[in-house]
Amino acid sequence: MTVSSEGERDVTGVPESGGASRRSYKILMLAPTMFFADYGCHVRILEEAVILRKLGHRVTILAYPNGRDVAGLDVRRCWGVPFNYRVVVGSSRHKLYLDVMLALKATWHVLRDKPDIIHAHLHEGGLLGWFLSKLSGIPLVFDFQGSLTSEMIDHHFLRGEDSWAYRPLLWLETRIDQAAPVLLTSSQHAANLLKQKFGVPEERIYPTPDCVNADAFSPGVLSEGEKERLKRELGVPLNRPVIVYLGLLAEYQGTGLLLKAIQQLKSERADFHLLLMGYPNVEHYQARAAELGVSDVVTFTGKIPYEDAPRYLALGDVAVAPKVSATEGSGKILNYMSMALPTVAFDTPVSREYLGDWGLYAPERTASALATTLGRTLTMSLDERGALGQRLRERVMVLFSWERTGEQMVAVYQALAHGEPLPRVLVKRPASAQRG
Repeated sequence: MTVSSEGERDVTGVPESGGASRRSYKILMLAPTMFFADYGCHVRILEEAVILRKLGHRVTILAYPNGRDVAGLDVRRCWGVPFNYRVVVGSSRHKLYLDVMLALKATWHVLRDKPDIIHAHLHEGGLLGWFLSKLSGIPLVFDFQGSLTSEMIDHHFLRGEDSWAYRPLLWLETRIDQAAPVLLTSSQHAANLLKQKFGVPEERIYPTPDCVNADAFSPGVLSEGEKERLKRELGVPLNRPVIVYLGLLAEYQGTGLLLKAIQQLKSERADFHLLLMGYPNVEHYQARAAELGVSDVVTFTGKIPYEDAPRYLALGDVAVAPKVSATEGSGKILNYMSMALPTVAFDTPVSREYLGDWGLYAPERTASALATTLGRTLTMSLDERGALGQRLRERVMVLFSWERTGEQMVAVYQALAHGEPLPRVLVKRPASAQRG
């Protein structure tokens, strides 16, 4: 694997020569979560399954109870219990017994249907996938979206690295990462993390970055009249630039910092409105907004179905991605880019990977730096913001296509299924994506 000096990649995923002819594969996706729930990792699972099905493969997703069926996918759920029937975001003790139920369901499915590939998501899925692969001899692919222990800290499931449970869990996470013959990563940053922190050999790591459906997430999805009607429905002012955020509402997502930044921004200017879209903790952050005196410039929508996300993002003039987690991806940025929205984010490796030279970066992970960058963006002319947004859309269409990622995954499946050498990963920066 080679990496350009700027970390940009064109991962073709195509074997250099030879190889068996392409065939249709039966793929078992292990999704130890209440799929589908309109956020983060669920979107990646959904879009991977959709593109694989489009490429002619049969995908079966095994998931927890609850969640909602979407896109006509074949989702099969493990047995449930008479309690805890709600979507759980992040780490939860309830997942312990749900994982047992999922393991029983998955073992029965593997022995009966004999899939060609086991494609595991999340570390619980990686552990279960390893067991099923050993039991059946079916090749395993582990889809790595971020560090398990870091997520537990982000969600306050662990107090920190000084917690008594941290070292045993870190040991388990490392064993899971090292057990899989191939690991797909949602970002180059995640690939570097696997190599540097968890000691995974580079030749087993395949960056398959989060992508976006640019046809669905298109800036022309609503007419001006439709935008005006939707703004009136939501109570969003018609005559002010709109800052949009769509994602989970949580501290590690930067929601609290964003509201503090809005407080500072409001003290400096009054010509903006924040459309804050997502869940959970809506009532908590509404109370925070009231305490900070910004309720009049913030509209909370609650959960937005993924299918409706383009319509709501079309109301924005500027997008913000204040995520402070250092290990997870941030797929919402790609949606913003595809909607041609100038995007303000903290200067993190993942943000840089997606936005490149065209991001509007807050240099420090503070509310003050975020407010300053948002203010500078609002001061730009309409033409400047429009040109920047168009650059971002062009970039996402060149570098972050689900079709390309789907082809790469199929090439990996083919190599594993036929005992061939794994495809070489080519890394380059397309000239059309460069600044200048």
